[in-house]
Amino acid sequence: LTSGIGGRARDQQETMSNLRTGAIIGLSLIYVILAFVFASYSRPLIIMSVIPFGFVGTTVGHFVQGFDLTFLSMVGLLGLSGILVNNSIILISRIEQRMDEGEEMRDAVINGICDRLRAVTLTSLTTVLGLAPLLFETSTQAQFLLPMVITISWGLAFASLIVLLLVPSVLGVQEDLRARFGGTRRPRHQDPLAQEATAGE
Repeated sequence: LTSGIGGRARDQQETMSNLRTGAIIGLSLIYVILAFVFASYSRPLIIMSVIPFGFVGTTVGHFVQGFDLTFLSMVGLLGLSGILVNNSIILISRIEQRMDEGEEMRDAVINGICDRLRAVTLTSLTTVLGLAPLLFETSTQAQFLLPMVITISWGLAFASLIVLLLVPSVLGVQEDLRARFGGTRRPRHQDPLAQEATAGE
């Protein structure tokens, strides 16, 4: 006896396979771009560490609203990843700026979070509120898009809080490991006067 997958099940399997390939390519490109911008191989991993927590919020949202995870849920997860990465970049950039100005790691993290709390919160809140009418729409036409809307709304609402806790924590772990194994952090932006003084010495 032999068995085979056909019809809609086969089409869905091929679609998910293509989506998986596209997700790997997309995340790889995000990593390459972030590595180029931050001139670091580890900073992109810290920024992207929040992406899995978006999936946690997505799963909770589908369970609460009684929907199954579908192809559109996965498509929405890719869009959600971009938003979460953007929030992480905003936070990490400010923290590194303060560290480049001479602040200690702990102070830079605390002050950086205070500086970017409003930006991260407003970015997430405006997106969730903008999708709220569609999130609670009961018409038949809206049911097709609801899995994607649930993914972005619930994932963003859940992971935005995680951004303010997880990203600084992972950044602190990295700096502790760097200090333990004798590594030194090179500032991304150095004052031209300081460069001249160093050259003079």
